[in-house]
Amino acid sequence: DPWDRLRALRAAAPNVPFQMLLRGANAVGYTSYSDNVVHKFCELAVKDGVDIFRVFDSLNYIENMKLGIDAVGSAGGVIEATICYSGDLCDPTKRKYTLDYYMEYARQLKDLGIHMLAIKDMAGLLKPRAAEMLVGALRKEFPDLPIHVHTHDTAGTGVATMLAAAQAGADVVDGAIDAMSGMTSQPSLGALIGATAGTEMDTGISLESVSGINEYWEQMRQLYSPFESGQLSGSADVYLNEIPGGQYTNLLFQTRQLGLEGRWPQVKKAYAQANILLGDVIKVTPSSKVVGDLAQFMVANNLEPHEVVESADTLDFPSSVVSYLKGDIGIPPGGFPEPLRTKVLKGEDSIEGRPGASLPPFDFEGAQKFLSGRFSQQVITDEDVVSHALYPTVFDDLQQHRLKFGNVSLLPTYTFLHSLEKGEKVFFLDNAGKECEVKMLGVTDALPNGQRSVLLEINGEPRVVSVQDESVAAEGSAAKEKADPINQGSVGSSLSGVVVAIKASKGDSVEKGQALATMSAMKMETTVTAPITGVVERVAVQQGDSIDVGDLMFVIKGGGDFAPQE
Repeated sequence: DPWDRLRALRAAAPNVPFQMLLRGANAVGYTSYSDNVVHKFCELAVKDGVDIFRVFDSLNYIENMKLGIDAVGSAGGVIEATICYSGDLCDPTKRKYTLDYYMEYARQLKDLGIHMLAIKDMAGLLKPRAAEMLVGALRKEFPDLPIHVHTHDTAGTGVATMLAAAQAGADVVDGAIDAMSGMTSQPSLGALIGATAGTEMDTGISLESVSGINEYWEQMRQLYSPFESGQLSGSADVYLNEIPGGQYTNLLFQTRQLGLEGRWPQVKKAYAQANILLGDVIKVTPSSKVVGDLAQFMVANNLEPHEVVESADTLDFPSSVVSYLKGDIGIPPGGFPEPLRTKVLKGEDSIEGRPGASLPPFDFEGAQKFLSGRFSQQVITDEDVVSHALYPTVFDDLQQHRLKFGNVSLLPTYTFLHSLEKGEKVFFLDNAGKECEVKMLGVTDALPNGQRSVLLEINGEPRVVSVQDESVAAEGSAAKEKADPINQGSVGSSLSGVVVAIKASKGDSVEKGQALATMSAMKMETTVTAPITGVVERVAVQQGDSIDVGDLMFVIKGGGDFAPQE
């Protein structure tokens, strides 16, 4: 639970300022929320330990920023308003995100009564010379406003950029402890400390003082080695594809999960193409997700940019793309691309202005009663209600996991990630604060239904626990039927993922373009629609099924010769 973690960190470090990212009107989510949800979140975040809020909007949309800034100010937090950087100030041919654009946006933010100004370079596109230009101009116009610069080291130029920003007048620059730095992370803190030692920019921090912290994180990183992306070096091609550092490794992992392994170079190329198709947008959560979803969709379906536009009115685009073009996360600089927007929306209404302005207030009292009834074994806190408001499915999954497995955060990291081998022991403190010793004695062979018995010794007492071995069912499952590419009414999946909703049943009459199901894959949702008008003759999947690209989902009888029964 992130709220528990925040409170634990605050208790352990009561005198260290804590900073968090706030996605403006998107709070910490991927969509717009009711205004009172954003305000309540900020109120609780301040109460539980956050001091400084780096408020940004994924499109640099000032109306969304106003809400986030107001929410932080009302809660008593420090407002660090953010300019999200894209493009290249050093390239005179790139005329969308110019110095004048950034300066005008900074003036708008300053007029909102902010405390600090941040430059958020999500992809590591801010070159040293560009940092001098931007920070220098901001410092000249706003001599008393603290300036904080953030970048990623994807291309390997992060340290140089941070030094240039500091020399141009930045007050704070971000770095990461050496063991966690470089590539898509932040530039090395140790390198920044060493490079400025003995100069007018000396940080006052010695390398010796951070070496112990670095050694700790070197060991911690080893524990999480199974989750490393496999990336071995920086990638200067980020100047071409503009993939944010926080998205780069996630997108690489998602590409593998979607069955596109081996096509990563194509995904990176498609990312740049998708960005242009969507209007050359600022790319940071959630707008970066929109671009990434479209890029993977293009690669999975072997689509070139011109084909996306030409066939937009017949394609089942990822939900995030449709939502963006409707205006659900705000208005991008320069407006939405046409005719793509009109074709994708297919007559759906779009949103003008700030999306959250038209949303009704969230019913916190009603949600409290609902959650208290659903999870009657637990005490529902204000933080729980806000988590439910922001991420209803994720919060529900967390509560269900806790009911089934208890508080697994008490387990040591290695045990949680790797489990116990026969004869191994683990020690930890239980919920009551009492020491607990668990020893693995053995595991029985799997039954035909996949059940295994795990034999444990808990504080000297034997215990047997039954668990489901999912791999047994997977090994015995038959290959799924594929859609017939020749038959228009044979509807296959356009991505590998999970069926989260079935919206049509056998015998239903459906119109071309009508929603049949919703698919989800690594946070990317796609609505599967009917390619023809007709009657659903067969539903080949169930909610919760995991399926691959091309697997049969529906069979529709119809098409040009279809005539509904009288």
